[in-house]
Amino acid sequence: MANFQKDFKIWVLKHLPSSALLSEPLSFKPLAGDAGFRSYFRLNTQIPLLAVYSPPQEEDNLAFVRVSQHFSSGKIKVPKIFAVNFEKGFMLLQDFGTELLQPLLNLDTLSQYYDLAEELLLDLQLLHPGDNIFPSYGKPQFMAELQLFQKWFVEKLLMLDVSQGDLRILDDLFELLIENAMEQPVVIVHRDYHSRNLIVHKGQLGVIDYQDAVVGPITYDLVSLLKDCYLSWPEEIVRQRALSYKSRAVSKGLMQDIKDQKFMKWFDWMGLQRHIKVMGIFARLSIRDNKESYLSELPRVVNYFLNTTFNYSELKPFNQWFSEKICVCLPRYPWYSGD
Repeated sequence: MANFQKDFKIWVLKHLPSSALLSEPLSFKPLAGDAGFRSYFRLNTQIPLLAVYSPPQEEDNLAFVRVSQHFSSGKIKVPKIFAVNFEKGFMLLQDFGTELLQPLLNLDTLSQYYDLAEELLLDLQLLHPGDNIFPSYGKPQFMAELQLFQKWFVEKLLMLDVSQGDLRILDDLFELLIENAMEQPVVIVHRDYHSRNLIVHKGQLGVIDYQDAVVGPITYDLVSLLKDCYLSWPEEIVRQRALSYKSRAVSKGLMQDIKDQKFMKWFDWMGLQRHIKVMGIFARLSIRDNKESYLSELPRVVNYFLNTTFNYSELKPFNQWFSEKICVCLPRYPWYSGD
């Protein structure tokens, strides 16, 4: 570990830009990590910089650099990359600061900041995907994500047995959700577009954590934003903003005009796919990666699932299954009951 830290610091010192003058010895301030394996360190340089260790065996650093370059060329505000060592997983990035969107949001500021976030999303979706930069977000990827729910949330976190009948119910639900996703227009998808991955920087919104971007359904990032796993809004506000976004997407040529009811089904069912996946991912983060703080967000995600499956007649059987199989055991867990 000592040799690694020494190598990392030597590499950072060697690659500091000339504008990053030091008036005192270089210091590395560790920052809170994210859901991935990256480690971030704030530097005491004259220009704001982050040193990042992104283990190459765990993170796709080439994808991060390629997507960064593509987004930047399209005027999407992303951190500037000053240096990168792919072999060791070292990076030197522009530091956007600490003003994440999440703590700034409330009912009074929602319109101001979501207007910015939705405009930024429209700009992102209007970008041409280029050649061989973004993988396709298709049926195999959706199914792999949905299956995280059974393995990590149901079996490993809740320690419940899954019967053949349960599997049939889940398979039927997953097929409906994948069909819904596959019939939508495709655009660039950030894939984790929410209030913890948007930063207010010099009066604009910057976007981070985009290395898993793909080409996929037009409602995916919108529902990630409006049905955020880290905060929630009244359903009517969500609906109004979703339909307003639809109108702007139509006017910009991103999609054909369709009935509001159909768009909201795209939106709500896409959110259901995401929230089923997130239940599995948050359970895995806790069990495998010892990041237990994510469990405290699960009640909100469960509530999204219950509301959506209740609001659509085609999904009522899945609401009943979840209520009888899953909900009955949740109160025993401190992360759900609040004890």
